Amino acid sequence: MDPTTITTAKRSLLASLVIVGMGFSVLFPILGPLGRELGFNEIQITSIIAISSLTVVLSAPMWGRLSDRWGRKKVMVIGLFGFTGGTVLFNTVLHIGLSEILTGMSLYVLLVIVRIAHAAVMAATLPASNAYMADITSLNERTKGMGALGAANNVGAIMGPAVAGLAVVSLLTPLWIVAVLACLNGLFVIRFLPDVPPTSPSAATPKLSYLDSRIWPFILVGVVMFSGYALVQQTMGFRYQDALGLSAQETAQTFGLAMMLSAVASLFAQAIVVQRWSAPPRVLLITSIPLLFLAFVLLYFFETEIMLTVSMVVLGLGMGLSGPGLMAGASLAVTAEEQGAVAGIAGSCGPLGFFLGTLIGGALYQTDPTLPYITAAVVYLILFLYMLRVFQGLGDTATDV
Repeated sequence: MDPTTITTAKRSLLASLVIVGMGFSVLFPILGPLGRELGFNEIQITSIIAISSLTVVLSAPMWGRLSDRWGRKKVMVIGLFGFTGGTVLFNTVLHIGLSEILTGMSLYVLLVIVRIAHAAVMAATLPASNAYMADITSLNERTKGMGALGAANNVGAIMGPAVAGLAVVSLLTPLWIVAVLACLNGLFVIRFLPDVPPTSPSAATPKLSYLDSRIWPFILVGVVMFSGYALVQQTMGFRYQDALGLSAQETAQTFGLAMMLSAVASLFAQAIVVQRWSAPPRVLLITSIPLLFLAFVLLYFFETEIMLTVSMVVLGLGMGLSGPGLMAGASLAVTAEEQGAVAGIAGSCGPLGFFLGTLIGGALYQTDPTLPYITAAVVYLILFLYMLRVFQGLGDTATDV
C-alpha cells in the first residue's frame, strides 16, 4: 500500500471508529434508568450487558480469523450492518416493554435473546479494525496506531453521552439515532475504506489460544483490568440515581455528562500522551493502574456529584493509557499472519471483563452501593503487583512489549 493510500485508510478507519464508539457509549447512561422503568432489578439490568459481552467473547476470535481469510473491510462491514440491525431489534423490544405490551420475565428473556444475536454479529467490527491498523503500521508505529484507534473510539464516546441527553425527549430517542448512524457508517466504510488483501486467504488460518505464552500475560491483565472497570461503570448509573436522588431522565443526563468528561480524559491520554510519549506497551499498562486505583478509592469515599464526576475523569485517563498498551503489546508479540487472530483474542478481553464485572458489580451493589468500588480497588492493587513481577524483565524500547 502506497503512503497516500495508507493515509486515506487511516483517516477512513478512524472516522468509522468514531461512530462505533458513539454507538457503544450511548447505551450506558440510559440502560440503568431505562431498566428500572421496565421493572427490572439491578442484577437483571446488568446481566443483559453481561450476557451480550460473553457473546462477543465467544464470537470475536472467530471474526478475527475470518478477517485474515476474507479481508478486514468485508468483516468490518458485516459487523457494522449487524450492529444496525441488532440495534433496531433491541429498540423495538424496548418500545414493546415501555408500552407494557410485554412485561416481566417474558420481556427480559426476549431482550436477552435479541442482545445475543446483536452481539454475535457486531463483534466483527473491532477485531477487524484493530487488525487493519496492524496491517498498515510498522512495528515502531504500532502502539501509536492502536492509540489513534482508541482516540477515535473516545471521540465517539464523548459524542455518545451527548446524544444520550436526548433521553429528555424519549428514553429510546438516542438509540434510534445510533441505529441510523451505524447504517450510514457501514455505507461510509464500503465507499471510502481501501481494501487490504487477506493475510491468510487459504482456509488454514492461524489459530491462537488464549493461553499462548506470547500473549497470555496481556490477556490476563486485560481481562482482570476490564472486570474491575466494569464493576464500576455498570453500577455508576445506579450510583448517580440513588446518591443524588435523580429521576430516570436526570440520571441519563447527569451520568451522561460524567461519561463524556471521562471520555475526554481518555481521548487526551490516547491522542496526546500516547502519541508523544514513545513508551512500550507494558509501561503504559503499569502507569495506568495507580490512576484507576485512585478513581475507585474516590468512588468508595465520596458520593457528591462533583466527586463522582472527578472520579470518572481519573478513570477515563487511566483506561486511556491501558487500552493501547494492551492491544499493541499483544499485536507486537505475534507474526503478521496472526494479526487477525490476536486482534480477536485481545479484543475479547474487554467483553469478557464486562461479562464478569457486570454480574459481580450488580450483585455487590444490591448488597451495598459502595462494595463494587472497594472491590475494584483491591483487585487493581493485586493486578499492579502481578504486572510489576511479570513485566519487569521486558525491554525498554518502543517496540518491546
